[in-house]
Amino acid sequence: MRSINNKNILVTGGAGFIGSHLVDALYQNGANQVVVIDNMFLGDEKNLSESKKKGVILYKDDAEFIETLKFIIKEHKIEIIFNCATKALNYSFINPRQSYETNTKIILNLLELLREKDYSTLCHFSTSEVYGTAVYEPMDEQHPKNPTTLYAAGKAAADLALETYVRMFDLDAFIVRPFNNYGPRQNFRGPLAGVIPLTVKRILNGISPEVHGSGKQSRDFIFVKDTVVAILKLFEVQKRGESINISTNGQITIKELIEKICLEMDYKGEIVYKQSRNSDVFCHNASNKKINDLIEYNLTSFKIGLSQTIDWYKTEVGKDYND
Repeated sequence: MRSINNKNILVTGGAGFIGSHLVDALYQNGANQVVVIDNMFLGDEKNLSESKKKGVILYKDDAEFIETLKFIIKEHKIEIIFNCATKALNYSFINPRQSYETNTKIILNLLELLREKDYSTLCHFSTSEVYGTAVYEPMDEQHPKNPTTLYAAGKAAADLALETYVRMFDLDAFIVRPFNNYGPRQNFRGPLAGVIPLTVKRILNGISPEVHGSGKQSRDFIFVKDTVVAILKLFEVQKRGESINISTNGQITIKELIEKICLEMDYKGEIVYKQSRNSDVFCHNASNKKINDLIEYNLTSFKIGLSQTIDWYKTEVGKDYND
């Protein structure tokens, strides 16, 4: 059985949304030392304010450079790596090639260093986007991969690379596949903001929320802290080379989501409908059977999670509007 207790751990992308919550949880669950590498593309040092009290070490550098990773692993005697490094899905519409290359270069660096025995265990973060729109529901781990963006294509390629390295070299590496995470610290700035923070920000600044297309496209939203708890439990029991969905076993349409945010924020104004976006996944509804067979899996209700998330943005956003 694997354990993070008293281990030295590296988190790539650890100053970002999910990564920073993971860093906090690693310390809370007995890690000896946590090191973060983040190029600060969307990462924010403020996200690590709690972990700084525990002594987290932050390298503002890029995991795409294998020599940098090799130095950090050796310098801090790293035993375990959690790979959260990526660039936001929306970035693939701006720079598709770099979005793809970020996802593939980093995983190949990490797998090569694992093959060379520089460290012992890799937990790689995939995404529900590798599946594309549901061919059948609920979507289990055997669902076909059919990415609709270069972001998702890079993630799918990373998954295949890991699975192949494990088969070829018997490495201790596995894949966790979170569905649509939401919660405090998700980016709310600029064109790469997610739908929940962007909608909350618009309402806080007196601007109408938007829906692209019909609003009938669905997502399986999961509270970020539930994702992190699940991953730390899976770390102890998940088999090499396997992937596991982390989701709520449910779905909500984007139209329903916007309406729930409006209700929670007492917004009674207009909701603007805009043209649908190319390559938008239409349906995500995941199966949790595999994860429920492995761990005790508790979920925060969407109402409670959304309320906590909105409260966080009310404090953080202020009038910092930049669409």
